[in-house]
Amino acid sequence: MNAKIAVLAGDGVGCEIVPEAVKVLKAIGQQYHHTFEFVSADIGGQAIDKVGVPLPNETLALAKQSDAVLLGAVGGPKWEGLDYSLRPERALLGIREALGLYANLRPAKLYATLVDASTLKREVVEGIDILVVRELTGGIYFGKPKGIEKLPNGEERGINTEVYSTEEVRRIAKVAFEAARKRRKKVTSVDKANVLESSELWRKVVIDVHKSYPDVELGHIYVDNAAMQLVRNPRQFDVLLCNNMFGDILSDEAAMLTGSIGMLPSASVGAKIGLFEPIHGSAPDIAGKNIANPIATIASAAMMLSYAFQLDKEAEAIERAIVKTLDLGYRTKDIQSPGMRIIGTTEMGDAILRNLN
Repeated sequence: MNAKIAVLAGDGVGCEIVPEAVKVLKAIGQQYHHTFEFVSADIGGQAIDKVGVPLPNETLALAKQSDAVLLGAVGGPKWEGLDYSLRPERALLGIREALGLYANLRPAKLYATLVDASTLKREVVEGIDILVVRELTGGIYFGKPKGIEKLPNGEERGINTEVYSTEEVRRIAKVAFEAARKRRKKVTSVDKANVLESSELWRKVVIDVHKSYPDVELGHIYVDNAAMQLVRNPRQFDVLLCNNMFGDILSDEAAMLTGSIGMLPSASVGAKIGLFEPIHGSAPDIAGKNIANPIATIASAAMMLSYAFQLDKEAEAIERAIVKTLDLGYRTKDIQSPGMRIIGTTEMGDAILRNLN
């Protein structure tokens, strides 16, 4: 097959981890006789520095003209003083909205060899395999009115609006139920229906969609309890269905169950073009030091092969290479443990590349 992939490395460690994923994809292309064309563009802080905006028109045009987008990370202290509309993170919201990427899939699976890297006890985390399905283009991050307004007394008031329509909830619920059918057939919907009207609608619509999936078990949980249960007994969860903000928070918590946020990939999908990225940020404190963990980005490339191109065999080859590399004792600093070999970003990419078969 032939495919055009937009490569948006972004800021901080994004410039180090994305090239490792690209070289793995190139190797997969050679091994399985696919042609991948990689076209790079600026996004986030690097785009602000060059052209003054976080999501240039040229970058968005490239994304729309591509078959998939591979993204690194954006943001950093350098740009925190800018107006909200110009901060690097606005590029993420903008590209998700423009591409119609309403569903974010974030798997949290603990590799057997990393069970001791988790800060929780082995008996709590061993064997966890959770998929967080996060609504991505609605909710409080996009709702209006929003902004900071001046009050008559000279003080200011910040406003954000949590809002969902029936259709927005219905389509993300379908994604969760379809995913559950391929897993352990259990969906737990996260809301705050006891105090939020938007959550009351969320629960109502999810229950209605569930009628079309009688083979899938449905449960409901308040978000505060979900946060507690993820630490107390994470194995009880299969698919967690969340709104935008709840999914943002809980997926990061789920990531740490696996030992490091540097291990978890994600896929953002919608009507056509998918975007694939690690769930961690730009980590400016370690940028440029060749110590960032590239596994989440490489695993995101595997999700791209599976979700964007239906190349499941090729995706599984990358997953096997990651597992084999970890089994051989290779570790980046964030997942180090006694007796393991600590290597850098580039070296980890090279090791995974050697174990592709």
